[in-house]
Amino acid sequence: MTPRYQVGIRRILGENSQRVTPQRALLLELIHGRGGHLDAHELYTLAQKRYPRLSLSTVYRSLRLFKSLGLIHELHFDEEHHHYEERPSREHYHLKCLGCGKIVEFESRRVAQLKKEMGNEHEFEVVGAEIQLAGRCSRCRPQEKGAK
Repeated sequence: MTPRYQVGIRRILGENSQRVTPQRALLLELIHGRGGHLDAHELYTLAQKRYPRLSLSTVYRSLRLFKSLGLIHELHFDEEHHHYEERPSREHYHLKCLGCGKIVEFESRRVAQLKKEMGNEHEFEVVGAEIQLAGRCSRCRPQEKGAK
């Protein structure tokens, strides 16, 4: 975790009367370092390698705290569990492969235009958008064609 990022995290936790524990620091470091899209069990598995006494309940409590403080974003990819990523600095969207589960992030000026149009049309102040497009990545498409 970069020192500047650590200072920001410590400030946010401190301003909200929350301690910076080794477990919280490790979990945030893993989310920051991996670029996100981890679920709680993946995060737990990675963290246990460096902090064997960490419990899964600590992971879940920390994720709830981080989400409530706006440090992370919770993603719903039509699965029973959620994925987490560092709070993005810019709005972005996701492509999800239905074959291998690969997640690809993308940005689009078209979405900004759509938000503006829909806001005007419905007299609504649009402040954000969550878009997930599902399909098959280039690796999974040939496998599917061969299976038919």
